[in-house]
Amino acid sequence: MKKATILTLALFLAVASNQALAATATCTVTTASDQGITLDCGVKNDSFKSGDTVKVRTAKQRKAIEGC
Repeated sequence: MKKATILTLALFLAVASNQALAATATCTVTTASDQGITLDCGVKNDSFKSGDTVKVRTAKQRKAIEGC
């Protein structure tokens, strides 16, 4: 029973880890309009296909450190 449970968990982790991988790239916005934006990802353009869903994060602004 323990061997079957361990085997099931290992199989689940193998499948779940494969699904969690995604293409990542640092892109720049080339054009922006009311209907959409166009991104230029440089060399990694091959990893994205037309119609793919992407998550876009804005660049974080760092606070200035004031000193003497």
